[in-house]
Amino acid sequence: MSARLLRFTTENYSPESRVHLWEGHNARALIPLDIRTLESAPMRSRQTNLHLPSIRMADVTGTSQIVERSEAFINDHPTGMIAVFFTLEGEAFFFHRGGHLTLQPGQAVLYDADLPFTRGFSRGLREVVLTVPRELVDTPPLPLVFDFTTGAHEQALIRLVRRTLENPQEITPTLERDVVSLLRLILRRGDDEAGILASAKDYIDRHLADQDLTPGRVAAAVGLSERQLSRHFAVEGASISRFVQGQRVELAQGVLRDPERQGLSVAEVAARCGFTSQSHFGRVFRERVGMTPLQWRKQ
Repeated sequence: MSARLLRFTTENYSPESRVHLWEGHNARALIPLDIRTLESAPMRSRQTNLHLPSIRMADVTGTSQIVERSEAFINDHPTGMIAVFFTLEGEAFFFHRGGHLTLQPGQAVLYDADLPFTRGFSRGLREVVLTVPRELVDTPPLPLVFDFTTGAHEQALIRLVRRTLENPQEITPTLERDVVSLLRLILRRGDDEAGILASAKDYIDRHLADQDLTPGRVAAAVGLSERQLSRHFAVEGASISRFVQGQRVELAQGVLRDPERQGLSVAEVAARCGFTSQSHFGRVFRERVGMTPLQWRKQ
């Protein structure tokens, strides 16, 4: 999958040119915006952008500012995009045709970028932004606000976007499909198999160390019965239990080779990776890797 990584900071430019250049970067790399500052001090903002064939992602940090897309501005700068703004730090206000919202860290708002809005950040901002072509997502009446610190699908989406921005070299061929599928699940627009699997796998990765991570618990986290979720995993030729087992072994391989954790015993590694006993860990590890945990560590 082709991808393009961009980085921009206002620090490299004179104070009087920063707002104009910040607008220019947003227009090229994310969403065209009419921007003004809320402070007398020079603007300080930076952005990391990732362009994929259909979607765009950005990590945005900045001082206090207001960004706007008026009806006249939209007519001159249409995008065809649905935007999701994930608030990481600072308080954000959001004015739209139907009223206004105040967003706290941990909340996201999904909105059509071609409908008028004004967003403001009185105490600076840190956010992640995702844009997806409108035709890929069947949206309900907008704006839609959701908490991305709870809910398996919501947590899976923000983790996937942030992980991709931090490690663009690890982009997978299914990335765009998984992002769109997770959005559709959040919007309650269908039982999307790719999204359900991405959400379940993310939940598993976040709870690998829990020895009580059962198939039933994973299924409940993504809102399905164990039987329903098992059918989704079966499409990939796996079971929930086997997938969990494989992820735990992969985690253990990393721990065993980590120079800073060489003092851990095999029993301690087993416990940290969610195995109920050292003997069970040893059997599973040998079955999957072809050698014992100690042999792997000494290689």
